[in-house]
Amino acid sequence: MIKPAPRGTDAETIRAEILEKLAYSIGKDPAVAKRHDWLNATILALRDRVIDRWMESTKRAYQAKAKRVYYLSLEFLIGRLLRDAMNNLELTGAFTEALQALNVDIDLVAALEPDAALGNGGLGRLAACFMESMASLDIPAYGYGIRYDHGLFRQKISDGWQVELPENWLENGNPWEFGRREAAYEIGFGGHVVLGPETPQGQQRRWKPAEKLVASALDTPIVGWRGKRVNTLRLWTARAMDPIRLEAFNSGDYAAALAESNKAEIITRVLYPADSTPAGQELRLRQEYFFTSASLQDIIRRHMQHYDDVRSLADKAAIQLNDTHPAVAVAELMRLLTDNHALAWEEAWEITRAAIGYTNHTLLPEALESWPVHLFEHVLPRHMQIVYQINARLIADAQRRQDCTPDFLASVSLIDEHNGRRVRMGQLAYAGSHSVNGVSALHTSLMKKSVFRDLNALYPGRINNKTNGITPRRWLLGANPKLAALLEESIGHPVMDDAERLVEARRFAADPAFQQRFAAIKRHNKEELANLVAARLGVSLDPAALFDVQVKRIHEYKRQLLNILETIALYNSMRAHPDRPWVPRVKIFAGKAAASYAQAKLIIKLINDVAQVVNNDADIRGLLKVVFIPNYNVSLAEVIVPAADLSEQISTAGMEASGTGNMKFALNGALTIGTLDGANVEIMEHVGRENIVIFGLTAEEVEAKRRDGYDPGHAIAASPDLEGVLDALASGVFSPGDADRYRPLIDSLRHGDWFMVAADFDAYAAAQREVASLWRRGQDWTEKTILNTVNMGWFSSDRTIRDYAREIWNVPVA
Repeated sequence: MIKPAPRGTDAETIRAEILEKLAYSIGKDPAVAKRHDWLNATILALRDRVIDRWMESTKRAYQAKAKRVYYLSLEFLIGRLLRDAMNNLELTGAFTEALQALNVDIDLVAALEPDAALGNGGLGRLAACFMESMASLDIPAYGYGIRYDHGLFRQKISDGWQVELPENWLENGNPWEFGRREAAYEIGFGGHVVLGPETPQGQQRRWKPAEKLVASALDTPIVGWRGKRVNTLRLWTARAMDPIRLEAFNSGDYAAALAESNKAEIITRVLYPADSTPAGQELRLRQEYFFTSASLQDIIRRHMQHYDDVRSLADKAAIQLNDTHPAVAVAELMRLLTDNHALAWEEAWEITRAAIGYTNHTLLPEALESWPVHLFEHVLPRHMQIVYQINARLIADAQRRQDCTPDFLASVSLIDEHNGRRVRMGQLAYAGSHSVNGVSALHTSLMKKSVFRDLNALYPGRINNKTNGITPRRWLLGANPKLAALLEESIGHPVMDDAERLVEARRFAADPAFQQRFAAIKRHNKEELANLVAARLGVSLDPAALFDVQVKRIHEYKRQLLNILETIALYNSMRAHPDRPWVPRVKIFAGKAAASYAQAKLIIKLINDVAQVVNNDADIRGLLKVVFIPNYNVSLAEVIVPAADLSEQISTAGMEASGTGNMKFALNGALTIGTLDGANVEIMEHVGRENIVIFGLTAEEVEAKRRDGYDPGHAIAASPDLEGVLDALASGVFSPGDADRYRPLIDSLRHGDWFMVAADFDAYAAAQREVASLWRRGQDWTEKTILNTVNMGWFSSDRTIRDYAREIWNVPVA
């Protein structure tokens, strides 16, 4: 391979290259070029530098015969890549200067880049952080996922209601991706299984799918810090074996002519198709198997190309399953090894378990995924056989235990016999992995006691903890460059190579001059967010007010409902006692609700209805504002997170696996109000109990209440404020002409309250008054927020990836 000459990094060289790309790749003269033309020319000029490092990184991995990490995830929420790549190549200044010389504002140009619609929430953003950290730590890795045409959806708010629209992020192409025609694999569905000949390895079986399609790869480079390594994010798109049936087309049956093409392409249209119908369930299963099978075929093809012996796969490939969506990998890898490579069952099982690791992200039963046996068998008949074989051996292991009982067998079985016979994908992932990790200390502990209690007893030692992390390059240097510069100036050393050095700035927490500069940066960031809100929503915000922020996926366990109910109580108090010295406060919400999640969508409507009333009430003199910012994504988070004063991390204790938003906000100088849930526990340990506001029931107390027969009516009766809020909702104060609009929310609290909103309401309200009191003591507040920032270095995804590399993947790490 001929190595290209090093490219210049000075502004003049970059300016010339941008002009060259504009002319010869975009076909535009600078005099008529539009902002989107400058965007594409800038990306292409930067991309050339990325490609140089990408090819060099790939060559190094091959020459070293390095073990690779393969990270399978249904989501990769990578956001915009231009700024990220410029920062990581340390070329932001040079590109900014080059564009200035061309009378182009880089901020206006960069804002045109669409967010890649490849995920929804924390799962996908974690995967993106992990990919960046693996490249930064010089770990050869591939990410595998799906190239969604429209992502989850683009959220619009119409009359306060969420409306789902297609996210057309690809309508103008994607300059970051590269098609790989050589990486195309047949994916089968349905059909039947036939017996083959007897061999020394056992009875051979062959799957004869009734339907086949092709998975084709598109690669995106992921740049590590300082360009140390560029890894590959490989995303799959689906197409039919034959794109059109010409006979049907020529006979006038155009729908039939394109039926196979449409059926194939629908697999990669959207993320998380609604599974409330049988067709939706089947599409989800097809989607998960499609990308998992293509990824495993690609991994084995690459391995055989270089090592020519599938038996060494686990020595050269660490396959990490990011949550339960790719759990079918266990059965698929067994199929490929036994059916395609003729390995004996026991040998294939040993390789499968040695190669695969499983990260669990939830204790919610619905998120662990299970499929009706009849559906699984219909779509994947050979895999159903393999699941039964795995289960037979698992049951035999269980029966050898002296303490084995029918309940124990039912608990560990891969088949749930009590809910219509379903294949438990979490159980399958556990059985087929050598490592099963949680994502916070609390989550891992609860995992051992709840969903995997009996499997942990049967196969002890597999469960371990790897607390999540975030990349400081994106969430400090990229999102908050002024703060990053202040910290590095104060410490006297770079911190992007080792975020744990942030702690060296602890000595400045009480320094008045440092506090003043820290507060000025926060004020600047709040002004930026206020400008965005004014432009998008037409609502004026006071940057001097306390910005109280809860932005995340809308779900009952995350308790946006608790937040907005307490907001109503605060509003009621402000109206009843206008003479009190109220702290000006802005309540900021953002996040998407699943399209079929009626209760979550009703919570969004309530937030917007409350905003309509509060924001137009002159009696409270602007002391309280409520805003819901639509279409939450990475780019929006990069504006909101640095501007937050208060970070709402208020999930029902025991239900949030980790959270990473809590880490981003604390790193950027927000105080956390939260429950002892997920990584909040470890954040408290690092920043100090006095620098975080903790309230509410613990996970053990939540479990005890549910077990002992909790009556939310008592909690509501004991809280006049909450009773008043519910009465206001029921009377139509926030829904004129439709008093019953919020009846489902009220009923959920009065008759069940599974998520402990009523149980925690008074404690949450008291915690909010504690926040208000602290806010009035400006220097104390600033000192505490500084201590949050400087103590968050441990939560870098670099630390998390080092732990994975050493303790699960067995790969060297920089």
